[in-house]
Amino acid sequence: MRAALVVLCAAAFFVSLFSCSRTEPKIAYGFIELVYYQSPEKPQERFSFFIIPDDDDGIENLEALYLYNDREQLRWLIKSDDWVSFTQDGTTWIGSRSIAISEDEILPRGQYRAVLINKGGEKSERNFSFDAPEESRFPFPSLEISESRYTVNSNWPENRLVCYDGEGNYVSTVNLDSLSGFVPDLNLPSSVRTAALWAEDALYFTSAFTDVTALN
Repeated sequence: MRAALVVLCAAAFFVSLFSCSRTEPKIAYGFIELVYYQSPEKPQERFSFFIIPDDDDGIENLEALYLYNDREQLRWLIKSDDWVSFTQDGTTWIGSRSIAISEDEILPRGQYRAVLINKGGEKSERNFSFDAPEESRFPFPSLEISESRYTVNSNWPENRLVCYDGEGNYVSTVNLDSLSGFVPDLNLPSSVRTAALWAEDALYFTSAFTDVTALN
């Protein structure tokens, strides 16, 4: 009886062992973008860093994402509970829009290294280059909304409204074909109460994000 129990335990161990995937996750693609956030004195620089992960056991099997700048000995840890996840055109991205260093320092340009780890401890890494201009090619944009009319002051190639409801929850993003016009013509969802301007220079992976403005 005791021998049979040992055999059963051993069999259960091997079934458990081989039922779990031991393949390492993959970083299929990724990008590092510089985002200027509006602040009282001057725009604040932050990273927007996202990757397309690939794991045989699904995205729920991923544990952490690291970003390193080895030359400057910098490291950021993005845990699965903290990262932003979204799906676009059937592809899932994970990452963060809030990576920064101290206020008075610019984010270093050059080579970065991303490391993706799953819950089994397997990992893989991929290098990225971040070569955004030391200074923005365009002045920081602005958004004004008054009496149902919006006015955007921007030299950036692409401009969008990022819309939120009354509690600050994201609702939708709207491409702006014109830098001025009437808010009702944008056909925003009825739940939208505030909006911010997202201006982008896709060629240089650089963007600017204004404070939110109430829709009057």
